[in-house]
Amino acid sequence: MPAQTITASPVVGARANAGSTLNQAQVDSIVAQGFGAPSDWHGRKLLVIIPDATRTAPVGQLFKAVHQHISSQAESVDILTALGTHQPMSEEAICQRLDLTAAERKSTYSQVRFFNHEWDNPAALQNIGTIPAADISDLSNGLFSMDVAVEINRLVFAYDQIVIIGPVFPHEVVGFSGGNKYLFPGIGGPEILNFFHWLGAVVTNPMIIGNKWTPVRKVVDRAGSMVKLPKLCCCMVVDKAGLAGLYIGTPETAWDAASDLSRDLHILHKDHPFHTVLSCAPTMYDEIWTGGKCMYKLEPVVADGGELIIYAPHITEICIAHGKVLKEVGYHCRDYFLKQWDKFKHYPWGVLAHSAHVYGLGKYENGIETPRVRVTLATGLSEAECRQVNLGYRDWRTIDIESYANREDKGILLVRKAGEMLYHLKNQPTWAGGTAS
Repeated sequence: MPAQTITASPVVGARANAGSTLNQAQVDSIVAQGFGAPSDWHGRKLLVIIPDATRTAPVGQLFKAVHQHISSQAESVDILTALGTHQPMSEEAICQRLDLTAAERKSTYSQVRFFNHEWDNPAALQNIGTIPAADISDLSNGLFSMDVAVEINRLVFAYDQIVIIGPVFPHEVVGFSGGNKYLFPGIGGPEILNFFHWLGAVVTNPMIIGNKWTPVRKVVDRAGSMVKLPKLCCCMVVDKAGLAGLYIGTPETAWDAASDLSRDLHILHKDHPFHTVLSCAPTMYDEIWTGGKCMYKLEPVVADGGELIIYAPHITEICIAHGKVLKEVGYHCRDYFLKQWDKFKHYPWGVLAHSAHVYGLGKYENGIETPRVRVTLATGLSEAECRQVNLGYRDWRTIDIESYANREDKGILLVRKAGEMLYHLKNQPTWAGGTAS
């Protein structure tokens, strides 16, 4: 059967039939519809923004289809990795991300230049304006009222077209990833990044994740509207590493369509909470900064007083970019920071947000912090390192993964590849304009 096609201006796309994925001919057809005639790209300079290796998606398949369609006419087609604050990617790593062989890199793709975003290099950034306090108040439903400067990688202004290629998944900060999130924080500056991450932490992960029109999404889209360049977004919805859906349009419209499909495919509903969750991190998460997703996506189904174990023997770093601050601050619940705000407000808000997201919901009363669930690291980090940052420790060698399997009726959940699928309880609360308590 043919894929279920959607053609609604200004977005084109298709959803594969249940249990299947889009084939190459279908992908090529959607690209042709979304990008128009190759001659439309004559003499144009394209900057293609892609995710780093911490997202599962056939990025190379789509990039190759786009490149084949337009490269004979375009003046240039270059790559910028949307790192946010993640570590730069080597030439070899970017080739792997794009599924390019060494021979292809030297031939078909020899003219494609690779760039990494530099969030912490002021010379690499350009200020494009400020979102005023009144607008921030409106966008955040009154949670914040402050001017927020918006910076973006100045490299974009050397091109006359931005093309975003990336997947859409449930996301702890914004609700669903994708769309303008590849600009902010993908290639954005620290102020907008720190602000909206902390906004998401204040609302809390369980109230944000898996919901579309969150305050953070509104801020991200507002910042995206300030980038006055033509933008075309290719939003992928992934199922078992293949494309369950592909939508091409503006960052807003393509994301809107893709997030609906992601909601259908990437949220697993459970009847009851679990007192123990073994959350296994894939190797694409190489530090707790990204491995924390193994908590974010499962926090909603951990019972009060339960334990979530992040199993990742390969992780030996808390965070290369922010480890020093995290070791100083530690991992804590939102209220630990809010009730001592004068003490913590000078730290990078994005780091505080990560801390609160990994720690999860909790209370801080009379100087005593009480987590809703216990987060335990069974990683390559030592017990001393885990205790230093206020997280639990287990020696990963003492864990038999299979002993956790098939025990959901006993209140034990094993997730063999955590971090992308969201687990919700049935009748899970959703964003309603307030904050979780």
